[in-house]
Amino acid sequence: MKVIGMFLVACVLGGCPVAPQAVVIETVPVGNPGNAGELSGSGAGAYGPDRICGAVDYVFNISKYEVTAGQYTEFLNAVAATDTYGLYSMNMDTAVHAWGCNIKRSGTSGNYTYTVGDGSATDVADWGNRPVNYVSWGDAARFANWLHNGQATGAQGPNTTEDGSYYLNGATSDAALLAVVRKPGATWVISSEDEWYKAAYHKNDGVTGDYWDYPTRTNAVPDNGNPGGDTGNSANYYDGDWTIGSPYWRTNVGFFGQSSSPYGTFDQGGNVWEWNEAILYGSSRGMRGGAFGRDDFPTYALLASYRDYYGIPTDEYNNVGFRVSEVP
Repeated sequence: MKVIGMFLVACVLGGCPVAPQAVVIETVPVGNPGNAGELSGSGAGAYGPDRICGAVDYVFNISKYEVTAGQYTEFLNAVAATDTYGLYSMNMDTAVHAWGCNIKRSGTSGNYTYTVGDGSATDVADWGNRPVNYVSWGDAARFANWLHNGQATGAQGPNTTEDGSYYLNGATSDAALLAVVRKPGATWVISSEDEWYKAAYHKNDGVTGDYWDYPTRTNAVPDNGNPGGDTGNSANYYDGDWTIGSPYWRTNVGFFGQSSSPYGTFDQGGNVWEWNEAILYGSSRGMRGGAFGRDDFPTYALLASYRDYYGIPTDEYNNVGFRVSEVP
């Protein structure tokens, strides 16, 4: 297991430059290589195109938590002084959009700096450990490339964001991003659908095809933790009331500390939808896991069998973030 530096306080009041700090992703191992998958989609009783999901023939690590606003801020400070490929969305700033994760940008192009909230210790603690949102699939791929490249500091180019686990080379259109595939030798990646699914639902009981319905080690519908708190089967989603309301909406990652997946991940149900590598309907990248908001069928979104949430890869949504895998 790797230990994380979840976020670090930035210099804010004197206008001093914000030096990027190392981001260390805490991971959990996912073993049992060669396990069988199971059917997900409409044929399994939910929604979406049918596919056998969850079979992975190698050991890998997956991030224990969703990528946080604090971690993404360090990424921006490392590579987005000039934000060539739009890694920052103004909607992240809650002064612009109430659903944002409160990453703020200051300065002018060529000298941009980024802080979580106002950058004070209190505000960083309030915002930095919640999942980042308003990130496109391309943003997530560039973050993975940056990890692959040792978190290099500098302009967005082949040594930072444009090559590594994925060859992006300035890809910004939907068509270009749909054509991107994981390269041989990739290390840090957006979780594949199978990696994501296995970490969330597989019972971790050997090389089996045994899966739970929900990513909290259960076939019973999770509660949303309001008002009773973590019951060991809790997730941040809307069930007629919010788990947590304004201004945060998203809980701190790992907030439901008794409600882990069988492999020890958190928030694979609720908080934010998470991008994966799958292509659905020929035009969109897949997402899994449900989110904090008012989805049409909120408990369906948490189900292993639900495979009908997706987005065009350039879009940035208020209820979508991502996690990463580390592969051999």
